[in-house]
Amino acid sequence: MIAVAKQLEGKIALITGATSGIGRVAALELAAQGAELYLVCRSQIKAEAICKYICEHTGNEQIHILHGDLASLTDVRRIANEFIVLEKPLHILLNNAGVFNLKREITVDGHELMFAVNYLAHFLLTNLLLDRLKSSAQARIVNVASDAHMLTKSLQIHDLSFEDGFKALKVYSHSKLANILFTRELASRLGNSELTVNAIHPGTVATNLGAQNGWVGLILNKLMKIFLQSPEKGVRTSIYACLSPDLNGVTGQYFANCRKHEPKPWAKDDEMARQLWSASVKLTML
Repeated sequence: MIAVAKQLEGKIALITGATSGIGRVAALELAAQGAELYLVCRSQIKAEAICKYICEHTGNEQIHILHGDLASLTDVRRIANEFIVLEKPLHILLNNAGVFNLKREITVDGHELMFAVNYLAHFLLTNLLLDRLKSSAQARIVNVASDAHMLTKSLQIHDLSFEDGFKALKVYSHSKLANILFTRELASRLGNSELTVNAIHPGTVATNLGAQNGWVGLILNKLMKIFLQSPEKGVRTSIYACLSPDLNGVTGQYFANCRKHEPKPWAKDDEMARQLWSASVKLTML
């Protein structure tokens, strides 16, 4: 039998939100390509289950767990440090984890939960791992955003935790807008570095997003799985952004359906991106 070359043989990837949805499928795809994986997971039981599943289906046994809750900035710092002390390179950082809540919840650090998990945790994790990514040849950062950013036309910079006027879909959209602005500002700060950062829209995917919202969330989740595309289809743009040679040197862009996609004008507001960065540094005490 002729051995088939695997694109990520000898490469290391770190993924958040890998126990379900497109994160789970992305982990499976990257493992099949030979990558050594580090999966950031809140649930130890689910983490162990996905590691076993990936090993069984790909034959790749280089699957590791970084246990922690992205709703806690202390956990985010510990996760980053646990990887850094391994003294290994990092070639792909896939910031995939996300939550959707119908009611306003506050994290242990005092931040609104969707903003904290979908954006702020990834801002901190990325910055803590930035030196390691820079020192790894042609590394890539991929931020999972969403076309939901079109539903909010500006960043609520003076009330990022929505103490006033909380509306679930608006706040979720706000966090995804933050992901795109963060991508643009980080790309600008990286300049001509070999390290690239891009954001993606996975499409309208049937995942477990929002399933924790009681019986209403469970019903909505079941309906989504009937009418929306599967995670196996939704993951394509994430994998494209992680792997495609077409994106060598491409940075600060937004992709959907494996093609460059123009976000709304307010997602290209560089002054707002700079303000968000400054606010995020203060909120994370970076």
